[in-house]
Amino acid sequence: MIAEAPMHTLQLADWTQTMSRSVLRQMIAIVSRPGILSFAGGLPDPDLFPRVEYAQAMETVLAADKFSLQYRPPLETLKQHVVQLMAQRGVTCTPEQIFLTTGAQQGLDILSRLLLNPGGEVMLEEMIYTGMQQAVAPTQPHILAVPTDLETGIDVDAVEAHLRRGARPAFLYVVPDAHNPLGVSISPQKRERLVQLARTYGVPIVEDDPYGFLYYENEPYAPLRSLDADWVFYLGSFSKIMAPALRLGWMVAPEWLIPKLTVVKEAGDLESSALTQRAVAAYLDAGHLSGHVARLRQEYGRRRDAMLTALHRYFPAEAQWTRPRGGMFIWVELPPEVDTAVLLETAVNQAQVAFIPGYAFAVPGHVVKNCMRLTFSTCTPDVIDEGIKRLGALLK
Repeated sequence: MIAEAPMHTLQLADWTQTMSRSVLRQMIAIVSRPGILSFAGGLPDPDLFPRVEYAQAMETVLAADKFSLQYRPPLETLKQHVVQLMAQRGVTCTPEQIFLTTGAQQGLDILSRLLLNPGGEVMLEEMIYTGMQQAVAPTQPHILAVPTDLETGIDVDAVEAHLRRGARPAFLYVVPDAHNPLGVSISPQKRERLVQLARTYGVPIVEDDPYGFLYYENEPYAPLRSLDADWVFYLGSFSKIMAPALRLGWMVAPEWLIPKLTVVKEAGDLESSALTQRAVAAYLDAGHLSGHVARLRQEYGRRRDAMLTALHRYFPAEAQWTRPRGGMFIWVELPPEVDTAVLLETAVNQAQVAFIPGYAFAVPGHVVKNCMRLTFSTCTPDVIDEGIKRLGALLK
């Protein structure tokens, strides 16, 4: 039972009057009940975490460095590792342009506070990662919503139309590779156009790239940050390529802006864990990451293929879905008469299968009833086949 607020004169900030937990987080509690076969959570598989190697790295750090448990400035050797990781993604940068964060989510929060004035404009896709919506909520912004093509990504014509009409959002937020929740990757041609629009109109792009290393078809597309070093803020994370509980990410930003980012971050948490930074650096020093990520790509690729095969086999012919080049998600569009919020209740109670209805990701004012997000990363291929079979039977 949730306690009610006392009836007295405590005044909360105006924006809290409309504050609520994200629909997605509320659903996770429901669909994670024991016995439920879940395609809901946007999570990596804990069975694939590098626990042994990370434990060795942690033991080494604790034994050798007493300052690993102290307040410490950002670890330079970790920044150098991040520079090497960015080079693998096709981005040239220096350690002075690397800003370490407590997860990529903190990067979203910091940039929102740095760039977005109260009541200002921000440009988002109509269906978007819920953590971004939470990051901008305290400023109560006006959201310029643009649609997304499920083959080629964000509608760049709609972005340009807003800008031509005089809109100057504080930033445009995109997940160019393996979009959460849609699974789509922005085409190379659209990436070029987006960066050119950012330069022309002076609108920064926040590029959120948690899935860029998890690709299953050829090489991934070049990040937006590789096309422009001034107008693109790149966010990366160790959550999906190592483990979420590390709460360690990074930003690539212009060097002159790092001091301001530091001041904003200090107001939130002073600094990211010195111990975690050193343990991750030790793990990277030992050369474990490349082999680990290769294993993730192989296993998650198998699971993606299993889900795509099962969807073809069991879902009705009227359904459509994305074929993600990477990441963890497949977006399904069902016939218009299907309400996936209602379907979820039936699926959980009758078939013991869970997913996330599409409306959980919609920005305010955008309505979607007949879509769902399916996560393939947490289930083995045989379990995926069984779960999609159950859902397909309900739909038919």
